Amino acid sequence: MIKYTRKEPSMALYEQIVKLRDVESCYRFFQDLCSITELRAIEQRFDVAKLLYEGKVYTEIVETTGASSATISRVNRALKYGDNGLLDAFEAEN
Repeated sequence: MIKYTRKEPSMALYEQIVKLRDVESCYRFFQDLCSITELRAIEQRFDVAKLLYEGKVYTEIVETTGASSATISRVNRALKYGDNGLLDAFEAEN
């Protein structure tokens, strides 16, 4: 049996993202780094988070994003009990 050891996050990734100069650079960076499936999943979760933050209900979110109820529930938990990264991002827009 293979034992999985939890690895500390590589801060180099996040430091590099912050250094990108514009949205187009960020887009190209993620296009190169992630598969289309990974990117679509991240984009969908972000869209779900934004709609939840705006007070939309599950049925409207499913209709708008096509996300499963499990994804919506997971994102909702992150908004309520996570590290506030999403909340920080949304509140920075205001």
